[in-house]
Amino acid sequence: MASLLWLAGCATTSPEVPSPVPPSPPSSVVALPPLPAPESRPGTAVYPLGSLKPLANTTLGANSVHALLPPTDIWDRIRRGFAMPDLDSDLVRERELWYSSRPDYIARMTERGSKYLFYIVEELERRNMPSELALLPFIESAFNPQAVSSAKAAGMWQFMPATGRSFDLKQNMFRDDRRDVLASTRAALDYLQKLYGMFGDWHLALAAYNWGEGSVQRAINKAKKTGAGTGYPDLSMPMETRLYVPKLQAVKNIVANPDNFRVTLPDIDNHPYFQTVEIRRDIDVALAAKFAEVSLDDFRALNPSATKPVLLASGTPQILLPWDNAERFQNNLETYTGGRLANWTAWIAPTTLKPAEAAKRVGMSEADLRAVNQIPSQMLIRAGSTLLVHRPPGMSVDVSERIADSGQLSLAPERIPKRTTVKAGKKETVTSLAQRYKLSPQDVATWNKLSATSALKPGQSVVVYLLKSAKTPSGKSNRQPTARKKTGRAVKK
Repeated sequence: MASLLWLAGCATTSPEVPSPVPPSPPSSVVALPPLPAPESRPGTAVYPLGSLKPLANTTLGANSVHALLPPTDIWDRIRRGFAMPDLDSDLVRERELWYSSRPDYIARMTERGSKYLFYIVEELERRNMPSELALLPFIESAFNPQAVSSAKAAGMWQFMPATGRSFDLKQNMFRDDRRDVLASTRAALDYLQKLYGMFGDWHLALAAYNWGEGSVQRAINKAKKTGAGTGYPDLSMPMETRLYVPKLQAVKNIVANPDNFRVTLPDIDNHPYFQTVEIRRDIDVALAAKFAEVSLDDFRALNPSATKPVLLASGTPQILLPWDNAERFQNNLETYTGGRLANWTAWIAPTTLKPAEAAKRVGMSEADLRAVNQIPSQMLIRAGSTLLVHRPPGMSVDVSERIADSGQLSLAPERIPKRTTVKAGKKETVTSLAQRYKLSPQDVATWNKLSATSALKPGQSVVVYLLKSAKTPSGKSNRQPTARKKTGRAVKK
């Protein structure tokens, strides 16, 4: 009985009432026998279930002794780790209403998130960070690892290209680590820890994650000069950032008490969804999914950084598979007798080429080469570019680590705008002249510091930027001859 009372004294508040106090350091957590984990399989790295956390503080009485229990599911585990101060505002109420009135949207988000939440919570607990941060991808991307914003932020944590590179997220021809589940989570938590260290406040750290650390610091400095408050609610910031923390708080409140919002959260076990499997040879994505006995969509959901139809072992040495499918993958791989595993390889352009010329050299159709390498029209392939091409018959050598790790596709426009002066015709306007040269009237007006509705005098000089074809390596122009206009003689400068 004495030991039971001692254990109960280690407990903290009930999970229904999140405590604002940060979680205790690992040394204060009572050690319990670990939950039984599925058997480890050869070639796999199994994520540990992590230490159990005590229940919340309970007032001891003669008949109120509580034993330590493991979380019932991942939502319970997340609730136990809430550690950020709550934000209470009209914007939070408005966001609560927005989310709770869209059950289908919540269902889609949580269904996608069910694949990743366990891993993210494990990482947060390992770093002793608030578990609310596991909900941040709901705000950033609706837990879609393939999401790309209009500003080119990518992945479920929405890293911009430059920020991703600063946190060692590789972006090359064959993969984009901003979409990688493990790499992007590591980078996001590194970044959030850095921001918290800078500002000492989780709300300000989140604002900086959305708006940029420099922008938040400038807003704080400005507030100090005017004697205004420097907390998150006090700072002058864009509406997107103003709504950022209220969105997270609203999702936190719904997760804390779903019944209060008439929301049903899906059952998500407190158990790893996936495990890692090592690959030693290049392999087509479709074949890897077939070996794992999962749909191609499910395979890509766990391996979203693989943007091409092939996985290069030297650049992506491990893949993620659903827990119960990893052994199937290995068994099917070992017994496969259907020939080579990869039908694709890398090819380096020896000189600047048109896509049609490159396709001819590698034995592909121009349409297929453009599609697999995402080459837009009217673009040239620069010398030294890496392209994905069909693997020639009999070729057994896999792509080297150097190419798999750093291969880039560099394109140049076939036609380059050149500054040109033209003469206006009779009764010419900015709009009619722009239409004659297939330009935007607003562009012509800007180039000449005029209004788009301005009338032009006959013979007036007007600056325009006309497309001139780029030269091929032979020095010949790609420009096609065009019919000479009867008015508006062009004068090159």
